[in-house]
Amino acid sequence: MVPRAAYPSAVDPSPPRPIFVIGCPRSGTTLLRLMLDSHERLSCGEETHFLRDLASTVGAHWPLLETYGIPREYWLQRIRAFYTGFQTDYLERRGKQRWAEKDPTYTLVLPFIHELFPDAQYVHLVRDAYDVVASFRDRWGYRSALRVARGEWARYVGAGRDFGQRLPTQRYHELRYEALVADPEPALRFLLEFLGEPWDPAVLRFHEAPHDATERYTRFTAERRREGGDEGAVYRSRVGAGRRELDPVLRAVVRRGAGPLLRELGYRA
Repeated sequence: MVPRAAYPSAVDPSPPRPIFVIGCPRSGTTLLRLMLDSHERLSCGEETHFLRDLASTVGAHWPLLETYGIPREYWLQRIRAFYTGFQTDYLERRGKQRWAEKDPTYTLVLPFIHELFPDAQYVHLVRDAYDVVASFRDRWGYRSALRVARGEWARYVGAGRDFGQRLPTQRYHELRYEALVADPEPALRFLLEFLGEPWDPAVLRFHEAPHDATERYTRFTAERRREGGDEGAVYRSRVGAGRRELDPVLRAVVRRGAGPLLRELGYRA
């Protein structure tokens, strides 16, 4: 085995304090990422899944990687340096000062992200389970909606909240989707204060700012606005859609799979 001293430590660039937007998929995290990305200082690109895909290398698969004889901290430094490097290159190209990433799947690997970025701030967007299930049904079909209703919504929301409760208050912020779309300005003002960033009215005009976003999302949101009769950038017509539109079977599955957590959060189960 090669002596460990033969492997130099990776050199980390000096990163700005990262921001991670988490939550169950279909909870409005893309909307929030576009709002943050419109801020003059903040860069929040499309989700990369990068950290999710690498979490197992120093987790479940660590016994395999350990055979290389390289300390685990070395791998963490390498992952941190690469990830921070491309995020820094991206924000500098855009003339921004601080980077964020929105990726709902990161909600399930938060302890790993905490190891990489012990000073990171987390914004956890929470949406009514009924509306999340309805969104899954519309996007990916009935079977997908059943899976989320049975336990995936509770799994994601529970993981985010359990992690957040172990952090100092200045590092974890829980935001309700319903509050964000009902009255965006006070919700965003409070969020930016939590992040230590100045108020920028551009976050309310996020639809006017240039973003690196998929064409599919642009088409989808435009279609939603037309269907709901929403004229503004934020469409509110989908709040309560699950309770209006889900069939009795899906509603019953949501009650069984998410009822206790819904009640804890103040939603009607």
